[in-house]
Amino acid sequence: MNTPSLKQVFSHPDHLFAFGFGSGLAPKAPGTFGTLAAIPFFLLLQHLTWPVYLSWLLVTFALGVFWCERSSKALGVHDHGGIVWDEFVGFWVTMFMAPAGWIWIVVGFVLFRFFDIIKPWPINWLDKKVHGGFGIMVDDLLAGIYALIVLQLLAYFVRFL
Repeated sequence: MNTPSLKQVFSHPDHLFAFGFGSGLAPKAPGTFGTLAAIPFFLLLQHLTWPVYLSWLLVTFALGVFWCERSSKALGVHDHGGIVWDEFVGFWVTMFMAPAGWIWIVVGFVLFRFFDIIKPWPINWLDKKVHGGFGIMVDDLLAGIYALIVLQLLAYFVRFL
């Protein structure tokens, strides 16, 4: 597997974003490190109005399709493990309209990683059948939607405890 060096990642914009500002270069569990690296950005985004936040998600998803496609082609590897922009966007989807507080960030992180790793249907099907930048991004988008639904349900029911 052709993994770029830190210097290569920081010298090429496609790799810089696709590799999550270098977080995807973690030798073990790059997806987890990519999701962790998305948290500081979420802290800056969490106070946006929902229409602006949703616009952010749409733009970063579309840019992710572009960056991940170009980065994977340059590396000659479809969905290289170090490409983690999809984890960034998937986590941000999970946290859409999430309650405030660190406990919800942790719950969102765990839920997103759970759905991203186990890949329930149709995530597993999409992961195998859809290729290119859209294929890299769409399975994490759906994992984020699954995690978003569970997070919102938990938040709803916690109110009654």
